[in-house]
Parts: sequence; structure tokens; C-alpha cells
Amino acid sequence: MKEVRAAIVGMGIGRPNGQAIARNPRGRVVALCDLVEERMQDFAKELPAPVKLYTDYQKLCRDPEVDALFIGTPNQWHVPIALEAVRQGKHVLITKPLADSESAAAELVAAAEAAGVVNMMSLSTRFGAECRYLGRLAAQGYFGEMYYARARSIRRSGIPAWNLGFIQAGGGAFRDMGVHVLDAVWWLLGQPKPVSALAVAGAKFGPRGLGYWDYEVPKAETYRQFAADDYAGGFIRFEGGLGVQVESFWASHQPEEFQIELFGTEAGARLSPLTLYRTVEGAPQDTTVRLPKGPEAWDVIAGHFIDCILDGTPCSAPLRHGLIVQQMMEAVLQSAATGGEVRIDAAMA
Repeated sequence: MKEVRAAIVGMGIGRPNGQAIARNPRGRVVALCDLVEERMQDFAKELPAPVKLYTDYQKLCRDPEVDALFIGTPNQWHVPIALEAVRQGKHVLITKPLADSESAAAELVAAAEAAGVVNMMSLSTRFGAECRYLGRLAAQGYFGEMYYARARSIRRSGIPAWNLGFIQAGGGAFRDMGVHVLDAVWWLLGQPKPVSALAVAGAKFGPRGLGYWDYEVPKAETYRQFAADDYAGGFIRFEGGLGVQVESFWASHQPEEFQIELFGTEAGARLSPLTLYRTVEGAPQDTTVRLPKGPEAWDVIAGHFIDCILDGTPCSAPLRHGLIVQQMMEAVLQSAATGGEVRIDAAMA
């Protein structure tokens, strides 16, 4: 195999992922799949070569001219589509979160690993330049022992309702946005084993028709179907005493923020703006880091996925990572529902 022939399922987040695969000299988008044909036709205009159009993912998965799938549907459809793909021997790249539940995520990981296909999460924060820079420093021991972190994603008015899957059971703010910062901070900390979660969550805006994307007022028949969280916040404990405070808000009366903060014995850092904090010769030193322009996260993701398929490069973001993050997310939401601490039995590799 000299190139990866990929299909893109879902024309939302599928667009940047598909464009990145098409830009790669060893990648080619050969098929699109969506329930709405007009969306596929619109995206097809941006691609360098003609593509097949499918509205049935099962037929797509049986196409012998497709080597791999990117899956960018609402959470509830990640596992059904990916299971069919791996049954047909296709490699899979899946947007966050891995699934809408821990049990579904575990089923998919088991099937993908048994099938021996490349299975990878598409994680734009983890693969972003700033996060990768901090990751390299962490690997070098720059921070010393990292013992605490804070991670949050806060929107002012950003509930997505263009697909009801976002706001129905299995969706919600924490699985949509909290997953970004939770995955990234967990990776930066060296992927420690989670032990327990204590959290709160709820829906204060969505069920009232408030807080939707860019202050849009949805129809009542839309917001009456709200059955997920529009905020969640909690504390996750890891082996060795490490702790992470994590928050995610789709809507709030607070300024918008997307932030990760690291606390280490030798140095600390924040993601945005990318800043390092140390004490040098008895004086505090704050260093703002300006990274040179490089490839976008989508191109890094696509390149790594293709390298894993064609060159056998070990995958740095396998679906098993997505499963562990899913277990942490579900523990946070379960703790909020029950009002008590929830133990986590992480599926560490």
C-alpha cells in the first residue's frame, strides 16, 4: 500500500480532518458519508478528486476501495459505525469522545484491538502545537514532579443544537468540550492511572432555551429535548496523589476560556497564552513562548494516522486512551448524579 484511501463520515468535524488527509501526499479521500447528500456535495467541491457519496455507512464499510474511515458523527453513532468498519478490516480515526458511554467504548476498543487495525483518536488539543511543546518539556523533566493541574473549557453562549445528538442523552457539555482539556491534561501529566472522581453537573441554560450557539434562540421543540449536562466540574484523583480540577461549561455568565495549568516542583505552565513559570536565582521568572508557525493540529493528526497505517509507526493516541478518558468522564457525570465519590477502574494498557 502506497497511500491511504480514506472515507469521511460526518460533514461537520469531518471537513478539517478530511481536508488534512487530502493534503497529505500519502493520503486520499475517496468517499464521503452523511445523511444529507447536499452536505457531501458541498464538501466534495473542496477535494482535489471526485469521491463516492454514501448515505448508508454499512455499504461504505463494505467498499473494497476504502482502507480507512474518519468518523465524525454525534457521540451516539461513533461505536456502531466503527464496529462495522473494524469488522470489515478498515482502520479507524474517531473524533472525541470515543463513545456515549463507557460500556460502548470498551466494546469498540476490544473489537479494534482484536481486529489488528490501526485505531486512533482525533484530538485537536493534544496534537496542537502548544500542547505538544509542553509535552516535550514534560518528557524532558522540565517541570520536575507534576503534582496538580487545572483544566477548563468555558463558553458564554455555545450550546450546539444543529444536531440533536449533542443535547440528548449521551451528549452534553462535558463529553463535547470537557473531553478536550481532560484528555490533553491527562496526556501532559504522563497518563497516570485515575482512581476516583467527585463532581457536580447539571443543565441551567439549555432546558430554558438559553445559552445556545452565538445567542441563537432555538425552537421550543428543540430545547425541550435537552437531556444532557450544559456544565460539569469536578476533581479527579490519580495514583500517587496527583490531582486534576476539570470544568466544562457550554453556557455561563463568565468570560470564555480554554485553559490548562500545570503545577510542578521545578516549574509550572499554562497553555494559553503559552507561558512557563520558574524561580531562577531566587526570583520569579515568567516566560511567554511564541512558537514558530508550523502544521495545524489536523495535519499532524492525519500524518500520524497515515504513518501508523503505512509505516507501522506506534500510535500515540489509540482508542484505548479514549476509553480511559471516557471512564474518567463517566465517573465525573456519575458522581454528579449520585452526589458521592466514584471509584474508577481504568482500562490501562
